[in-house]
Amino acid sequence: MRSSLVLFALGAAGLCWGQAPADCKSNPLNVPEAKYPCIFPDNRVMYRVIAPNAQAVRVGNTNLTKGPDDIWSGTTAQPLVEGFHYYGVNIDGATTADPSTRTYFGSGWWNSGIEIHAPDQDFYQPKEVPRGRVSEQWYFSKVTGKWRRCFVYTPPGYDAAKNKFPVFYLLHGWGEDETAWFNQGRVDYIMDNLIAEKKAKPMIIVMDNLNAVKPGDSARIFAGRGLVPDPSDHPAPPPPARGGGAPGRGPGAPGGAAAATPGGAPAGAVGRGAPPGGRGPGGPGRGMLSTSAFSEMMLTDLIPMIESTYKALPGAANRAMAGLSMGGMQTHNTAMANLDKFAYIGLFSGGNIPLTEIKDPAVFKKQVKVVFFGNGQLENSGPSKAAADELQKAGIKAVFYESPRTAHEFLTWRRCLHEFAPLLFQ
Repeated sequence: MRSSLVLFALGAAGLCWGQAPADCKSNPLNVPEAKYPCIFPDNRVMYRVIAPNAQAVRVGNTNLTKGPDDIWSGTTAQPLVEGFHYYGVNIDGATTADPSTRTYFGSGWWNSGIEIHAPDQDFYQPKEVPRGRVSEQWYFSKVTGKWRRCFVYTPPGYDAAKNKFPVFYLLHGWGEDETAWFNQGRVDYIMDNLIAEKKAKPMIIVMDNLNAVKPGDSARIFAGRGLVPDPSDHPAPPPPARGGGAPGRGPGAPGGAAAATPGGAPAGAVGRGAPPGGRGPGGPGRGMLSTSAFSEMMLTDLIPMIESTYKALPGAANRAMAGLSMGGMQTHNTAMANLDKFAYIGLFSGGNIPLTEIKDPAVFKKQVKVVFFGNGQLENSGPSKAAADELQKAGIKAVFYESPRTAHEFLTWRRCLHEFAPLLFQ
């Protein structure tokens, strides 16, 4: 087993030696010169993996076949859906990233990534327009008792500007981190293009890590997939001397599904992107999201740091908050409990806000300028659309968007951002 994985890693450069079929184009997210995986015109994907001593190799549901050159190859039976997808390679039961591609943190570990052409992809591609900047910002949180990192997008012209800018707080999903919107989401390309087209106002975007717990609290809901031991602030107690079962090992299981869902839920979670035991926004039993750690950290540490470090406008009218999947649920909890601090709320595959949850629609209408619900066409969009219609009838500006042909994945959320950002700070 060890020799299989070593050869797999050392042979990564060799993946480019073979000649890919003429109509199979290299994945845009491959490392330089790697020809595989490659994508056929119908969006089927061919994978090639060097693991000469392996007994079985697969990618997702695709079983690879060992050729006379000791290279494992296989092509997906069905086309992949347009957009970005995580994937992993399973070699003799052990799942790892493919060294031929860049890696992306999602579902609790570093996955490979593949990008399938989308007919509307122009909006998230780099163009010859004025460029903003994404920078890394460290700060100490009194609430969590730890140093934390966020990424901050500043718009074109920020450095020379004498004016201040509104701020948009944007969250990732379960198993992801503060790198997700920058790497997988292409937030800077999307915003640069919108601002250049004068479809969105220049703004600061803060991408923090929603995985926040107070000292002594368990972080198990944010555990990596299949890690040993369980990455918890409270390690499981030793097993009893006689009888009894072994301690739990956290979400997921070693050698599980090779293809991961962006922002998706761990094994056993209720609904996509929801923590174990969750019932969606507004319901009880939502695991870590039933606590206020992130909300408290955001109000106590993050927002004051941003407003003292950057050219940031203060006040609810100059603040927006949105998130995808579990980040949408966190946005729901934080914003609904602090309507005096956020005038714009976006839930991307992260539930909705029914009229029955709003205590005083007249007050809500004055405080919140826009409520946005976005879903993929292959998700259950009915409740979000119904909620938006209900809010609109009550005189509240609510917008529903459905991403065509996509499910619980990053192209859905890129499109949601593209639709939501132009509504902000108008």
